[in-house]
Parts: sequence; structure tokens; C-alpha cells
Amino acid sequence: MSGYNDFALVYDSLMQDADYEKRAQYLKELFLRYDRIPTLMLDFACGTGGFSLEFARQGIEVIGADISEDMLSIAREKADKQNLSVMFLNQSGNELDLYGTVDGAICCLDSINHITNKNELKKALKNIALFLEKDRLFIFDVNTPYKHKKVLGNNTFVIEQDDIFCTWQNYLGANNTVDIYLDFFVNQNGSYTRYCDNFSERAYTDEELKIMLKNAGFKVLDVLGDLSFNAPGKNSQRNIYIAKRI
Repeated sequence: MSGYNDFALVYDSLMQDADYEKRAQYLKELFLRYDRIPTLMLDFACGTGGFSLEFARQGIEVIGADISEDMLSIAREKADKQNLSVMFLNQSGNELDLYGTVDGAICCLDSINHITNKNELKKALKNIALFLEKDRLFIFDVNTPYKHKKVLGNNTFVIEQDDIFCTWQNYLGANNTVDIYLDFFVNQNGSYTRYCDNFSERAYTDEELKIMLKNAGFKVLDVLGDLSFNAPGKNSQRNIYIAKRI
């Protein structure tokens, strides 16, 4: 799997419809409904910092951790431009070390799915639990097996924007894993430069996730449909998990 090096160049452009503000408000509502708003939050697999910066803008202290230094470089640059203070750590789930505890944790936009090795995900969940205060919440979303089988599958997507042209080729494999190959052209000062990257995502079943969370020291309080306060339907493409550290 790549380190998301070239993907970092176009990530924000390709994620323009993510609506970080709307999703951050939704996450805040979940924290309020099931516990309370954190004062110090872990944004695990924070990428280019979209959620980290949104919560920092709302007065919450944030630690963003990500495996990609290229993603974090962009996140730090954006934080500087917006005069926001966020601690960004270049750490994987296996390496996670916050030097203290947090009272809330999130992981957004199917980042859990990018941990395709089940043992590595188990370790990441245990590390998140280790640095999360007792009775506090870890809220995350995941792409579902339905999405991997029926939507992503062996399909190709083309994304065309003013300065970016991207082909997104998927290959469905075992264990609901999708191997993703990106080929994109970026307009830089009037000429296009070609970049390539690849990575994989794995969709875990609800049963798998609940067992791993329990073994890591969490109790699952609820599973919801995306941006919803109701249970997900059978064709849900993204589910939200609210887990409490016990």
C-alpha cells in the first residue's frame, strides 16, 4: 500500500463535497447525546486536517494523528494560514502515543477502512482506548460491506475538475477489500503533470467491528446511518459507531 504521498496533492480537491462543517456539527451532536463535548480530542487518521481544524475553530483542543507526513504537511500549512493551533503527529495506529489522555476521539471519512490488516486494526483500537479517558466516547464511521460489493466493486470512476483529471479504478478482492488505483493529471502553471497512487480499503462486518471494539475495551452504545440518528438500513453505504471506553 502506498503512503498516500501523491494522493495528498489532490485529496482536498477530490473531497470538496465532504462538508466538514456539517459533519463536525453532527459529531458534536452525537457527543452531546451520548456523553458531552470533548475538551481535548483525538482526530485519528486526520489526513489533511479538515476535521481537526474545524473542531479547533470551535474552541476544542485537538491532536491530529496520521500515517502520511505528506497529508500532515498540508494540514500544518492550513492551520498556519488560519492561525489555528493543532498538534499534528505522524503516527500510525500501531505507533499511537499521545503522551497523555484525551476525553474524546473521532475517526472520519472511512479512515478505519484503510487499515486492511485486521491485527493492525485491533492494535489501533487498543491504542485509542489506552489514551482515551474512561467513560468517554470514540466516534467513527466506516464504509459498509454493501458499499464495497455493490458500489465500489470492480468499477471505474472519472473525476474531472478545472485543474485535475482523475481516473479511479477499483478491484474487489477477498474479505471485502477493494484495491484502488488512481491516475491523475494536475494543471501546474499551465502544463499538466501526471501522478499515480494506490491504496486499499477493507470493509469489516458489524460483528467483526463489535468484537474488536469489545476486546479493545469499548462498549458499543449505538450504530447509526450516515448523518442520521436512526439505525442504518440494509443498503447503508456508511455507518456511524458510537463506542464508550469502559
